Amino acid sequence: MPEFRDRATEAFVTHRNLLFTVAYEMLGSAADAEDVLQETWLRWAGVDLDSIREHRAYLVRITTRQALARLRTLGRRKESYVGPWLPEPLLTAPDVAEDIELAESLSMAMLLVLETLTPTERAVFVLRDVFDLDYDEIAEAVEKSPAAVRQIAHRARSHVAARRPRGVASPAETKDALDAFQRAVRTGDLQGLLNILAPDVVFLGDGGGVKQAALQPIVGAEVVAGVLSRIDPAAALVQTQVNGYPALVLRLDDQIDTVVAVRIEDGRITGLYAVRNPEKLSRMEEETTLRR
Repeated sequence: MPEFRDRATEAFVTHRNLLFTVAYEMLGSAADAEDVLQETWLRWAGVDLDSIREHRAYLVRITTRQALARLRTLGRRKESYVGPWLPEPLLTAPDVAEDIELAESLSMAMLLVLETLTPTERAVFVLRDVFDLDYDEIAEAVEKSPAAVRQIAHRARSHVAARRPRGVASPAETKDALDAFQRAVRTGDLQGLLNILAPDVVFLGDGGGVKQAALQPIVGAEVVAGVLSRIDPAAALVQTQVNGYPALVLRLDDQIDTVVAVRIEDGRITGLYAVRNPEKLSRMEEETTLRR
């Protein structure tokens, strides 16, 4: 039994980062992704390893099925969510930003596009277009035939292509724009904000009904600049890496109050995603505390 548990643990730990990322991209929630990994481990620990040819494929299959079940439950929760729903911000290491495709798939903007897919479409798109799994592996994970998976992948890819943000900026370009944005917010420079915001910039705030946040998207540079000018001057503004790109963390009384992810196109900010819901910030608070 100890030898079996050691082998099972080794295989699970080896693929844990992949499994977490699959679950997070399907769910948009790090907390739910961790729950899925716990459920995956419980099922994996009961498997006869000698009967499994490919541990990675089998673990991805378990994770995908657990994430699909949770995704359907989350869909019902989101129907009663107060105001816009945004993904839980995920602290990411600098090497994630170097992988442009992975960084884009983790971005707030892309995760919101994935929200418009059905659960099965989202799973197929993530497994195929982000992680490049073959159709046979995906078919086993979503319990469809390979032919059906190819059709689903084509449909999901077309859907995403029609909605995905255009002109993805590099992390370096994003950081330059974020630096200018941070200076303008910190100094209350209204003209500086107008210079860096695109005319049709969209601001989304997620307070989850717990913290004050706009209940509808706010559109337009002047209106968004007005909202940003009301940021508490006592707030500390710190740059960090969130969902593969630079972002701003607003801290009040040494606690995370808001995480603002940005979308940059042609050197200007086209999207601002401000997460204030404390439930979505607790994991990030713990991680930033540990890194100090």
